[in-house]
Amino acid sequence: QVQLVESGGGLVQTGDSLRLSCLASGLTFSSYGMGWFRQAPGKEREFVGVIRWSGSITSYADSVKGRFTISRDNAKNTVYLEMNSLKPEDTAVYYCAAGDMYGSTSTTSYVYWGQGTQVTVSS
Repeated sequence: QVQLVESGGGLVQTGDSLRLSCLASGLTFSSYGMGWFRQAPGKEREFVGVIRWSGSITSYADSVKGRFTISRDNAKNTVYLEMNSLKPEDTAVYYCAAGDMYGSTSTTSYVYWGQGTQVTVSS
């Protein structure tokens, strides 16, 4: 059974940093592109960033570019989202997802999803 388990969320202040982790099991992790998405109350789930199966290429939404960094450790079946200079508008539930090995910005390209971790940024 495939499981993606996010951790590392919490309540922080504007300008703070957080690092989210997503531990995968039940799949050949190194064969999947891994994406991070987020969903704020009353809004649709949106793309945050993605990393290819090899970790060689990443892509980010404009809203987080330069502040967020995705990395992965295929030996540990884990993908990370380093978030710096957090803003109140970053408040959302953050999800990791496994899908197309080359990565995608579209939710429809992802097969497996985690349950999400809440990130709240106070002003």
